[in-house]
Amino acid sequence: MSLSQTSFGEELKEWRRRRRLSQMELAGEAGLSTRHLSFLETGRSQPSRTMVLRLAEELALPLREQNLLLVAAGYAPVHPARRLDDPGLGAAREVVRRIVGGHMPYPALAVDRHWTMLEANAAVGTLVEGVDPALLVSPVNVVRLSLHPGGLAPRIVDFPAWRGHMLRRLAHEVDLTGDAVLADLLAEMEALPRPLARERPRAGELAGIAVPLRLRHGDGELSFLSTTTVFGGPADVTLSEIAIEAFFPAGEETAARMRALAAA
Repeated sequence: MSLSQTSFGEELKEWRRRRRLSQMELAGEAGLSTRHLSFLETGRSQPSRTMVLRLAEELALPLREQNLLLVAAGYAPVHPARRLDDPGLGAAREVVRRIVGGHMPYPALAVDRHWTMLEANAAVGTLVEGVDPALLVSPVNVVRLSLHPGGLAPRIVDFPAWRGHMLRRLAHEVDLTGDAVLADLLAEMEALPRPLARERPRAGELAGIAVPLRLRHGDGELSFLSTTTVFGGPADVTLSEIAIEAFFPAGEETAARMRALAAA
């Protein structure tokens, strides 16, 4: 029991610091005294399960991290965590496939919390033709595929802007989850060779609003704007961690080229 309390206190204190909250701020938001919160962090008080969940909510912890905080406090997890191939998630898998496939002729793919590709439509396959085959061996990591010199990086126009966009997004997810695998992936991507020059955005592009993905393809260029879709309010850990990345043409030229590629 003592080990469980100490572990919970350390976890709680680490998450509070990660969220850049003082004891007074977190205690006020959670409706308890600063003294009580201090006792929880030092292990002098044992939280109820309701209190653990209340603190987890105020700290905006994802479902997986909420479960871990409950376990650290000596309670059983409350959010189910099934594998994606679990029969109970069959309907959810079919929804993901329909969304990804229905986005044709434009690229769309689904990833898990570590950016491992779960599903992709045929348009994605067209765009990754010619990359290092080693990067396409399952499990495929989409961030690595995007930023690695053997991947799409040499074909991305204004690569520094896209690299900065992806690294900021990855760093935000590391902050949000504290996930060691994501932290290692971020360090790996930051250590890759950096481009030497930066192209200026084209006139008319939505500078400051969206970062377009501009890819050299054949004798031309494809330009996309990306959106991210997640399941709304899932109770399952696995579903809460699935994101669908859909790319829309940033202009009619790209739309026409993608329609032609799909037809071919």
